[in-house]
Amino acid sequence: EKCKLESLKEFHKANQEQHERHQQNRDDSTKIIERLEGSSGGIGERYKFLQEMRGYVQDLLECFSEKVLLINELETAMHQLYKQRASRLVQRRQDDIKDESSEFSSHSNKALMAPNLDSFGRDRTLFQEHVKRRTAEREARRARRRLAREQSGKMADHLEGLSSDDEETSTDTTNFNMERDRILKESSKVFEDVLENFSSIDYIKSQFEAWRSKYLSSYKDAYIGLCLPKLLNPLIRLQLLIWNPLEDKCQDFESMLWFESLLFYGCEEYDQEKDDADVSLLPTIVERVVLPKLTVLAENVWDPFSTTQTSRMIAITQKLINGYPTVVHAENKNTQTLLKALLLRMRRTLDDDVFMPLYPKSVLENKNSGPYLFFQRQFWSSVKLLGNFLQWYGIFSNKTLQELSVDGLLNRYILMAFQNSEYGDDSIKKAQNVINCFPKQWFTNLKGNKTVSHLENLCRYLVHLADTIYRNSIGSSDVEKRNSREHIKQIIKLLSSIRALDHAFTVANDHNVKELKNLSDGK
Repeated sequence: EKCKLESLKEFHKANQEQHERHQQNRDDSTKIIERLEGSSGGIGERYKFLQEMRGYVQDLLECFSEKVLLINELETAMHQLYKQRASRLVQRRQDDIKDESSEFSSHSNKALMAPNLDSFGRDRTLFQEHVKRRTAEREARRARRRLAREQSGKMADHLEGLSSDDEETSTDTTNFNMERDRILKESSKVFEDVLENFSSIDYIKSQFEAWRSKYLSSYKDAYIGLCLPKLLNPLIRLQLLIWNPLEDKCQDFESMLWFESLLFYGCEEYDQEKDDADVSLLPTIVERVVLPKLTVLAENVWDPFSTTQTSRMIAITQKLINGYPTVVHAENKNTQTLLKALLLRMRRTLDDDVFMPLYPKSVLENKNSGPYLFFQRQFWSSVKLLGNFLQWYGIFSNKTLQELSVDGLLNRYILMAFQNSEYGDDSIKKAQNVINCFPKQWFTNLKGNKTVSHLENLCRYLVHLADTIYRNSIGSSDVEKRNSREHIKQIIKLLSSIRALDHAFTVANDHNVKELKNLSDGK
């Protein structure tokens, strides 16, 4: 009995130990199960989120593939509308120049004066009717501008040819506004059949921000930062539809809803990685959406003859260069395309729009005559264009600007007109205005006594002008001689202001202007 009891006790002890082991194993298993369930719950949640994002992005792309065609059409229509208005004003200016040139040139020298401005092959009577109507309209516009200057007190400073003839007829304005309103109305309908989830930049942004904050590694693996500019492109272009920085009161793109919405995208408090594509989201959008839009305006809408438009075009270009480092990157194709478009437009203006009439001096003696007024207007409009070209200093290289403005405009047209100007106040005033157009930086770092090589022709003209003024004063009254001497001093100052000290010294020496020799010597 005793052995049997001992045996049962040992058996019970062994069972108890086994039970405890099973209990421990069960507890361990429960903990493992709980741990695994917890981790698999996270994976399941992530899987579900990414599946939902995949579905959302597919729906978004499907929606945009349909809407992009409509946005393209509206954008093209708006650009075409701006282009037609700009072309109409440029064509009118060219027609007016042709009309005035033909009117003031005699039949004998018409071929010399304006070889491309004939009316052969046209119905003569009909053509003359068109000319008559254009002349009446042109003179009426000039009269209205004159009246506006008188009322604003700007008459004294004004020179004919410096104002822009950009007044439109009420019919043209009405037609433009109607078409613009039609395009805007159509643009408001583009997403009217679409849920806000697929048409609101704020909503789309919030979806990707959620992805970024929850699962950053998969967000980066999907290259979302690189895809977002392309994805948001259609919605941003729709907001920029009527954006035209050449117009008065144009909204700054940086104050638009799309810009403000994306301004702080991906900018968390923690330190960002240098290669984080989200940091350059807005610069990339500006580079890929704003620059191409500006290029279209540069090619088709900007008028280099308009000082106001030129100042506005330079302001927006400078803003992009100063504010967006990617824009000034040497390899940025969109920037290169914009700069080429601007240069091409300036060259086209130089080739197609500049006309300098040549008349015998006897024709210009009557200062109230049509030829005299036409000549003066064409001269001053060319000087205005020179100033507009040279406003681009700092954006284009000096070499490019000097070839365009000095070789292409000053030496080819303006200096030719100087030959027809009176020797004295008129010529000096004109030379002073031309020199005022030059960037001061051209002359600050020049070494030696010579000016910029492109300006040699201007310098030679000024030396010739001083000699002519002196010769014309021989045998005249003391008052006239004093005036001539003052004119010669002014010419020396003009030469010195462009650092043409060799020429200034020659004039001072030839005409014994001792008090200005120190100026010409650069002292």
